[in-house]
Amino acid sequence: MKPRDLAQTTFSVLVIGALIAASFWILRPFLGPAIWATMVVVATWPVMLRVEARLRGRRWAAVAVMTLLLLLLFVVPLTLALVTLVDNADRIVGWAKTLASLQVPPAPPAWVAALPMVGERIVALWEQAAAAGVQGLLPKLQPYAGNLTRWFVGEIGSVGFVLVQFLMTVAIAGVMYAHGETAAQQVRRFAHRLGGERGDDAVVLAGGAIRGVALGVGVTALVQAVLGGLGLGFAGVPFAGLLTALMFVLCIAQVGALPVLVPATIWVFWQGDTGWGIFLAVWSAIVGTLDNFLRPVLIRLGADLPLLLIFAGVIGGLLAFGLVGIFVGPVLLAVSYTLFESWIADRGDD
Repeated sequence: MKPRDLAQTTFSVLVIGALIAASFWILRPFLGPAIWATMVVVATWPVMLRVEARLRGRRWAAVAVMTLLLLLLFVVPLTLALVTLVDNADRIVGWAKTLASLQVPPAPPAWVAALPMVGERIVALWEQAAAAGVQGLLPKLQPYAGNLTRWFVGEIGSVGFVLVQFLMTVAIAGVMYAHGETAAQQVRRFAHRLGGERGDDAVVLAGGAIRGVALGVGVTALVQAVLGGLGLGFAGVPFAGLLTALMFVLCIAQVGALPVLVPATIWVFWQGDTGWGIFLAVWSAIVGTLDNFLRPVLIRLGADLPLLLIFAGVIGGLLAFGLVGIFVGPVLLAVSYTLFESWIADRGDD
């Protein structure tokens, strides 16, 4: 057998590497939406098959229904939040002016000073804030607000860019729905080519991890946001649509709905509506603790994943990929974690 030329082998590897790098560079704007679409399609594939069966095997009709549902799920909440902001811009400005005219009490409550370790520090900061007033604090907060705004814009991008990513995700998901079996077969063949039967099994494990994250994180966040939004609407809290969208993002980020529901409950009591305040307080307790029971059950339907892994994936994904990373980060970590655990557990034949 004639040995291969070392130079030929080296240049072949370099050319293949350059082609792969150039391909990823060209497809870079589509990588985030493609990963997101893959997660959505893998998680909702059983639903699509049931819809196709109801439509007597018409794949094109099932794809149209699923694409429309995704379009409504992604675009409608964002549109409602923007419309709410635009329609209530004057009220927001008025509230900001009212907040700027408020006076800080000269001294904090007595229990604040009794707090261990931080009590004296809080009292000193409170007295400085009271001496300066709200107007005096604004110049000190402006540099931090500017840095926060620049970070937010840099990481999440403009609303138009986010909307384009949503539309790209829906379009890619529609293509995947139409050719799901072919794409899955190609992925499994590629994995089998790399690692044999174990590579094929790794693809199946990755699919379970994706489905677990999608169900545990996405569905739980959606249920909490919808229930919290209904409570806000019944209690008459303004900007219920915008606050619902905010709750959804916070639930995806594993923060929960309470940072929105608790201030809303206080606001209802402040308005003197005790009955609706009690209702919203009880409703907030139910919605805020719902994830402790619902999320583990849903995650374990796809894969047994630790909550810390999902939290790290959400935060790291947001910092790495922007808004899409909230969904992409947990999926990537979950797939890596599942494959790593499978590799450790597989000792081979005795």
